[in-house]
Amino acid sequence: MSTLKNDRYLRALLKQPVDTTPIWIMRQAGRYLPEYRATRAKAGSFMDLCKNPDLACEVTLQPLERYDLDAAILFSDILTIPDAMGLGLYFEEGEGPKFKEVIASTADVEALGVPDPEQELKYVMDAVRVIRRELDGRVPLIGFSGSPWTLATYMVEGGSSKDFGKVKGMMYDNPTALHMLLDKLADSVILYLNAQIAAGAQAVQIFDTWGGSLTPQTFQEFSLRYMEKIVAGLTKEADGREVPVVLFTKGGGQWLELIADTGCNAVGLDWTINIADARKRVGSQVAIQGNMDPCVLYASPDVIEDTVKQILSDYGTGNGHIFNLGHGIHQHINPDNVKVLVDAVHQHGRQYHS
Repeated sequence: MSTLKNDRYLRALLKQPVDTTPIWIMRQAGRYLPEYRATRAKAGSFMDLCKNPDLACEVTLQPLERYDLDAAILFSDILTIPDAMGLGLYFEEGEGPKFKEVIASTADVEALGVPDPEQELKYVMDAVRVIRRELDGRVPLIGFSGSPWTLATYMVEGGSSKDFGKVKGMMYDNPTALHMLLDKLADSVILYLNAQIAAGAQAVQIFDTWGGSLTPQTFQEFSLRYMEKIVAGLTKEADGREVPVVLFTKGGGQWLELIADTGCNAVGLDWTINIADARKRVGSQVAIQGNMDPCVLYASPDVIEDTVKQILSDYGTGNGHIFNLGHGIHQHINPDNVKVLVDAVHQHGRQYHS
């Protein structure tokens, strides 16, 4: 594998010295870019795009052509594992993901198999291999997965949900079945992420998008415990380097210490917590990724730059900060504003690194 020309992101995740604060953006390859929309139209559908390694590579690299980002993230979807388990993932225009089959009983859970990442999910591994080759060491490649709890919400609800009534109903009424499902999902995620690492991913992120919908007690029992199992099961080194892992629980600000205790290298923050407070609480233990409100990108360049300066100043001097949005970029953002963001982070970040 080619040597990394820019390893700022990996170094920051391991709290090593960097010349300036690195930045990448959740959903950086996506609908806000006209070139992405063109490639998706060419692919035919979102899942056809995910399942075509060459096109998945094309959209992964598109933001790097425009912006001086410090990492690429594999273009895929968090719901590939449930799809590979046979639930039939499909997307309805304007409605988000749906499943043809849902998990409603213990028998449904028992019938699920753990997918082989080089069989049912080979298209993802092929995409990782192609992207890694085409990156040619420009920046590191991030692999990712949904957390078991987040995947389970879609599998039990049959799609997105506002109140998580079905999955929480199962959690309180039939916890044994839900634990069995989460355990299978954790095993699947370990295999899936380790296969991504073997194929060339140099860091991995677990998206616990719906962890914040839980109570403090149920978060620990039904989400955190399974993320901890995954972290323990991940390949720790590849290509002669440590492979860092980031955990991102949206709405998880009150549980930062617990998340940091899982053994992860970095904790992702949404925009509902001040990064200075987060650093005081866990920054000696892990790196911190975050956490600008994505809606700031609707503002003028001056406002974007001022917000960047504020977040950098709140984090303060020293290592261990990866700049990011507090969640995925919105589809109606002006792409020119993203350049303002990326350049401002690099320019103003330098003063915090001696």
